[in-house]
Amino acid sequence: MSGLVLIAYDGSDHAKAAIGEAGRQLEPGRPALVLTISEPIERLPFLGAAGVAFDADSMETLFEAATSGAEKTAAEGAELARAAGFEAEPLAITGGPAWDQIVATADQRDADLIVLGSRGRSGIKYAVLGSVAAAVVQHSKRTVLVTHSSV
Repeated sequence: MSGLVLIAYDGSDHAKAAIGEAGRQLEPGRPALVLTISEPIERLPFLGAAGVAFDADSMETLFEAATSGAEKTAAEGAELARAAGFEAEPLAITGGPAWDQIVATADQRDADLIVLGSRGRSGIKYAVLGSVAAAVVQHSKRTVLVTHSSV
């Protein structure tokens, strides 16, 4: 395999460990797309439920801050991927759920491999919060490398 590697990156220690592990397992010089996903603000649970009104200017400021943060996070991940031996480019997108955006982007870019870290939740946390990694594995027809770190 020498095609595109899509690395899902959220800035967490688990995502950083996934980049490192992929760098150890894969040949250097592979092209990589480091994907960071920003959930749309309107998808945030209970936003405004406390009776706090958000005007259009406030929403625009929040959106710009989230977009900027996602772009910075993707750039950080691309730097880590380059250090791990990939020819990486960052990509920040807005959408959700995260697993769906990962699968769709991998399909759009015809990635050979999807790489992501897993927090390893189990029990009630898994049932309530779900697992991006599990959903990507279940819904993607592409090869997926899920790494578990001791973080």
